[in-house]
Amino acid sequence: MQNIADKKPNVMCFSGLDPTGGAGIQADIEALFSTGCHCLPIVTALTVQDTGNVMASHPTDPALLIAQARAVLEDIPVQAFKIGLLGSIKTVEVIHTLLTDYPDIPVILDPILRAGGGYEFTRESIAEAINTLLLPMTTVITPNTNELRALAPNGDSFDASANELLDRGCQHVLLTGTHANSPQVINRLYTRHQPTQSYSWQRLEHEYHGSGCTLAAALAGYLAHGLQVNEAAQQAQRFTWESLNHGTRAGFGQFLPNRSHWNR
Repeated sequence: MQNIADKKPNVMCFSGLDPTGGAGIQADIEALFSTGCHCLPIVTALTVQDTGNVMASHPTDPALLIAQARAVLEDIPVQAFKIGLLGSIKTVEVIHTLLTDYPDIPVILDPILRAGGGYEFTRESIAEAINTLLLPMTTVITPNTNELRALAPNGDSFDASANELLDRGCQHVLLTGTHANSPQVINRLYTRHQPTQSYSWQRLEHEYHGSGCTLAAALAGYLAHGLQVNEAAQQAQRFTWESLNHGTRAGFGQFLPNRSHWNR
């Protein structure tokens, strides 16, 4: 009989299906496998996209979405939730309903509002729904600077905007600096009533498809293993940087992360 200590942590991921394999649910599966976890994939949307941009996105029917998740949650214990592409306000409402039943499980939220090529996944005011329904349940939100400004547009600085998200109820904000014009990538971890932690990483020369998904999924994986947030954030950033550094250009657009770079 298997020792319970030998079991992998289980992470339930709510993400879209990316047919390039660079982002979305496949990115979650690969990142979690590489960090020693088992992914429970709940598909929130089907997309049409290549490595350059998204052409179309079709959210999963809310009834089907909640049926997928309920079936698994009633069968398998979950150590963390990771939320990626939402695609509609109804999807936000469904996930909010699910999370209310599991208040003690860490929640990692990657607030995807538009694709790297500029495609907007919804014209609805989904940022408001995220702020109202999901932020109070979120352990760590992982926005880039563009997403931060969309969620907290009234802040006169990144620090002010990040603290606005903390005031809305999330416990931590891991702000990524990949979109900044700086020689190094500076990421910042904000925690209420604690000093901000900064992490500096060498800026790589290419653009990457799925970097945000990789970071959020790895962070969820390390939290599922029981690491504290600051240590999990450090480990997740290192894993993501190495995945990007070993990335390859599979098509004509952005590079894809190599989340199995450790397998020589």
